Amino acid sequence: MRVRKPRIGISACRFPPDAARSTYRSKTLLFIEQSVAHELQRFGARAYMLPTLPATMGDAADLLADLDGLVLHGGVDVAPSSYGQEALRPEWSGDPERDAYELALIGACILQRKPLFGICRGMQLLNVFFGGTLHQDLGDESPTSTTHRNREHYDLHTHAITVAPGSQLARMYGDAAYLQVNSLHHQGIDRLARDLCVEATSTPDGVIEAVRGVSGSSWVYGVQWHPEFHDDRLPELAPAAPLWTTFLARAETSAF
Repeated sequence: MRVRKPRIGISACRFPPDAARSTYRSKTLLFIEQSVAHELQRFGARAYMLPTLPATMGDAADLLADLDGLVLHGGVDVAPSSYGQEALRPEWSGDPERDAYELALIGACILQRKPLFGICRGMQLLNVFFGGTLHQDLGDESPTSTTHRNREHYDLHTHAITVAPGSQLARMYGDAAYLQVNSLHHQGIDRLARDLCVEATSTPDGVIEAVRGVSGSSWVYGVQWHPEFHDDRLPELAPAAPLWTTFLARAETSAF
């Protein structure tokens, strides 16, 4: 039987109404960062942005029914209210509406036994889904020797990670002990959820950089860096291909 291209859903970022915008001031806008879709297509998948869920129409299971996998990508902070805390600063209050939408998608994806790949915020939300918590700001709550976000350098800011021996990430990268990755985040995992295991940590300070699901039949994986961001000026970065191809190989099993 001929296998079709896997169909991958990408959860949407949200821009709430904003009077300062030049257009659609009173409207909520949904968007994806295009390099996520382009990477999926580059490695042989079809990419689809998933709309948020109106309370009166449909559910997450409907959105995923005809798809073969789910990507949760980056964006605004996860709301502290989503893991039982209050924001320590107003600017860290996040987007609880997006959280609720994506948490519903995660649950539906796992029930349908489809693979799930979380990037940056996506990895953090996986930890929240399974009962873990986050550092609202690594610099404030967990002062470290490593700068995890540099606003000036943005996606050109990098650091090393230590790969857990024998982990799936190690197998993806030929048993490499260390990798160089980009780093664009100020939040990170605090208490790790029981259903996740650590696949990599930042080398100087031990901040969790990759996780894998260890229960259930779905492939669940998350990384703190952005494998979709590439730049010819950074040849030292770990190639993205092993992550995308591993994820899509899982998706292909349901793409008939």
